[in-house]
Amino acid sequence: MYEAVHALPDGDSTVARMALTASDYGYDGIVVANHGDSPASYDPEAISDEYGIDLVTGVEVRADDPSRASGFVGNHRENQTIVAIHGGDPKMNRFAVEQAAVDVLAHPMVGDGDFNHVLAREAAANGVRVELSFARVLRRDGGQRVQAIRSLRKLHELVTHYDTPYVVSAGATNHLQLRAPRELVALGEQIGIPGEDVETGLREWQRLAERNRGRHSDAFVEPGVWRGSCQDADETDSS
Repeated sequence: MYEAVHALPDGDSTVARMALTASDYGYDGIVVANHGDSPASYDPEAISDEYGIDLVTGVEVRADDPSRASGFVGNHRENQTIVAIHGGDPKMNRFAVEQAAVDVLAHPMVGDGDFNHVLAREAAANGVRVELSFARVLRRDGGQRVQAIRSLRKLHELVTHYDTPYVVSAGATNHLQLRAPRELVALGEQIGIPGEDVETGLREWQRLAERNRGRHSDAFVEPGVWRGSCQDADETDSS
């Protein structure tokens, strides 16, 4: 299973420290999804070799409006394995689910954001993963935590009802905020999200990374079209 993190300078811990903790917690890989204006500096291969964990390059695009976000997505698409959109704004949520070039709509329910059946269908049609983020449930209290749980339950109901692909994350910005898979499973079950669904969301990061790495290979032409012999191409290229 994989997890997504925000490292220095977007977060408070280095990529190496995140990798060490994630490896200790039993993760097979992490996605470094810093915001585009706070890119992390690291050597993925060196860290992967040292800590025995897969490092996936990524970016979370943060923009004031969809037109600017569209340009950022285009700029990052060729260089980053996973491209996410910083959600929580109604306009950005809608933009993200309508773009096949976007991999993940991150935390769509924060701030003034909302998510409904229309967006769930659009995300499913375009293969955009919706993030079920446990960040606010883990790190808020009182009424804010209650609201976060309600929002997360609603989001889970929508993505499962409409077969919308999704990922799960603790939203860690430092290594102390990382949680082991079994802890996220236990938390999910406590708030009404089945443990197997939490595990599915954690595995989806890996599946997405493997698909996109295949698309970055020289053998890839377009979805469904590969040069030469490509075993299991259909599975690798599926959305």
